[in-house]
Amino acid sequence: MQKQDYMQVSSEQHPSSEVSLQLLLFVDDRPSSRQRIQQIRCYLEELQADYPFELQIVDVGEQPYLAEHFKLVATPALIKIYPEPRQTLAGSNLIGQLKNWWSHWQHAVEAQLKLQDEIPESIDTHYRVPTPKKPIRSVADSVELIRLSDEVFRLKREQEKLLEQLQFKDRVIAMLAHDLRNPLTAVSIAIETLESNLLLKKGEVSRLTPALTTQLFKQARTQTRTINRMIASLLQVAGGSSAELNIQPQKLELSQLYQEVLEHLSDRAVVKALNIETDIPNDLPCVYADRERVGQVLINLLDNAIKYTPEGGIIRISGLHRTTQKVQVTVCDTGPGIPEENRDRIFEDRFRLKRDEAKEGYGIGLSLCQRIIRAHYGQIWVDSAPNGGSCFHFTLPVYSI
Repeated sequence: MQKQDYMQVSSEQHPSSEVSLQLLLFVDDRPSSRQRIQQIRCYLEELQADYPFELQIVDVGEQPYLAEHFKLVATPALIKIYPEPRQTLAGSNLIGQLKNWWSHWQHAVEAQLKLQDEIPESIDTHYRVPTPKKPIRSVADSVELIRLSDEVFRLKREQEKLLEQLQFKDRVIAMLAHDLRNPLTAVSIAIETLESNLLLKKGEVSRLTPALTTQLFKQARTQTRTINRMIASLLQVAGGSSAELNIQPQKLELSQLYQEVLEHLSDRAVVKALNIETDIPNDLPCVYADRERVGQVLINLLDNAIKYTPEGGIIRISGLHRTTQKVQVTVCDTGPGIPEENRDRIFEDRFRLKRDEAKEGYGIGLSLCQRIIRAHYGQIWVDSAPNGGSCFHFTLPVYSI
């Protein structure tokens, strides 16, 4: 407990009882308040000469918890804590208010004493009027209770923060595991193709030209580096405590990134005989974004477009310079589309449409896309394509020198 100032008077009118008027006077150390506080204290000293009461003076600067506990909005303030109900007097005319209420407070004490005296001693103590704690003890209990409540609140916040961090790590690990499938598949296809060429029997003609062999090696190396970066990100998330994605923006030319992503997914599109159309203006400005993260967004969106577009369908990729600050990227497909009532929910963690529950996937790709785009201060949304299917749009900031 901090240093406190006490003025206490024992009850002489009722020596057999501990019941008395109990008051708390809250003061502060502002120079402008000193004169008023001194006047109030002098007036209280005059009152105690005629009527005994217990008073405790509390400096709100030393014990702000008590001011919060009693919900004070101004000082000086005088609080009657016993007899109940509690009553607070505050404002510039505190002495005037005290004069009006003083006789009422005295009558409240007398009524409490009378009620207690009328209950026979033979009555079980459970039914007797409880005598109040001394104000010193009462306030001390209040301070300790507030301190413990604050400590419990702090521990709950820490627990919530730790749970949030663990949930974030689980989400990111699941997302990275989901995204690792694409480069692993690409590496596997490249290695299996090269291996089949090496295992040709005598007299068999190689189906791989030198250019295609070089391309397969290049693809395997590129995808291996992508896997390595993803694993590094996974380790970073596992060892860190931040709930934010690691974004390293730089000047980025989207048209070049489009081509790289399309090359990664071209084999899957060819298998389904899909027609991929692109509309990337030559004057589309560069964006200020993380190359790897935006690549993840494009891969996820195109991967979904390929998955849900039926054989012989069309996928359209376009770029639009919306404003001087934003570039919009759109990926449209001719698949089954997204029901309007689910267009916001599909970006939630692990949410999947009922029709897709039997399909491969974890329902986390779009959630990752939303986190990445929001980390770039952009937006991502979906609407219906003009010729059926879905159109996913996202925005990125324009790079400015």
